[in-house]
Amino acid sequence: MISNKDFNYSFWEKNTFFPVFDLIIIGAGIVGINTAISFQKKNKKAKILVVERGILPDGASTKNAGFACFGSAGEILSDLSNASENTVLETIHMRWKGLHLLRKLVGDKNMKYEALGGYELFMNHEKYNFCLDKLTYLNKQFKSLSGLKNCYSKYNTNKLPFANIMGCIQNRYEGQIDSGLMMQNLNLIARKKGIQFLYNVTIQDYKETSVGIELNSTIGLLKSNKLVIATNGFANQLLHLKEVKPARAQVLITKPIHQLNFKGSFHVDEGYFYFRNVENRVLFGGGRNLDFKNETTDQQGINPRIQNYLQKLLKETILPKTDFKIDYQWSGIMGIGTEKKPIIKKVGNHTIIAVRMGGMGIAIGALVGKEAAELIQN
Repeated sequence: MISNKDFNYSFWEKNTFFPVFDLIIIGAGIVGINTAISFQKKNKKAKILVVERGILPDGASTKNAGFACFGSAGEILSDLSNASENTVLETIHMRWKGLHLLRKLVGDKNMKYEALGGYELFMNHEKYNFCLDKLTYLNKQFKSLSGLKNCYSKYNTNKLPFANIMGCIQNRYEGQIDSGLMMQNLNLIARKKGIQFLYNVTIQDYKETSVGIELNSTIGLLKSNKLVIATNGFANQLLHLKEVKPARAQVLITKPIHQLNFKGSFHVDEGYFYFRNVENRVLFGGGRNLDFKNETTDQQGINPRIQNYLQKLLKETILPKTDFKIDYQWSGIMGIGTEKKPIIKKVGNHTIIAVRMGGMGIAIGALVGKEAAELIQN
């Protein structure tokens, strides 16, 4: 085990930056920072450290598409075929509550929240008609969760500029955000509360002792009374969880387009594809279902096959009569499983995990962080 003395830290550095913390959180994404803020709210004098292996959150918190969404009709109905009704509905409720927590904490202006609605596009008549038949059921369930009426409704495709679309279902209550701005302001909120951060630091392993936690890191030994692991798709680098697998998501964004003629968040093929406007650009992502094998990875990177297909759909379906150029491409790492409900549980006397956001970290992350903080302090 590497100790701090091996790194030539001064007395001042040791006392200021490397005390025995009350809580260490691994992962400075949406879940990790919300865990820290929620814990500090009830433990004002607690020494809290958030450790992140990247110079920015390394998973998906700032690499996502910026969808403030909780589930399209097709995706929810697909989830119901893989998990119980109670599990699916509880997960949707967590996303809805999580979005409200995030908006209340950060503020709509501080993350450029826009309530432009969500739209699910169908390229298959059979799937479209199946979802239409279930709208009454979905609206009834969402009303029972949120109190809001008529969330899902048929939308006139003549109002949309896309090609090869058989139908569209609107979600009235979805929106979009600027993910980078949201995370920047979330980080500022935490720092103002005295929460410390260490970036570009990797936790190599940890062990529980009789009094707390010892963490072996690339900058020496860290000690804490409690530990929360909020690394989502990277969870198995420290743990062995069959319930969580990494999932890489491919994303691209166009250069500015003159007179872009749509706004909103759009879902295609049960959420496997998604796009939106970012001012006068088009951000487009997804396609993991084209190459599950290579996209089940925690390594960042570009998949040419998927990126090329995204560009093909842009040309043929989304921007069929518009010239465009790709500005740049990237990827993000999500945490998924056979079901999408997050895992928040104890894995030791002083350690809990808060992982598996199911690709909905923006919506659900704030609530998962809150619940993780409540569990670890109890």
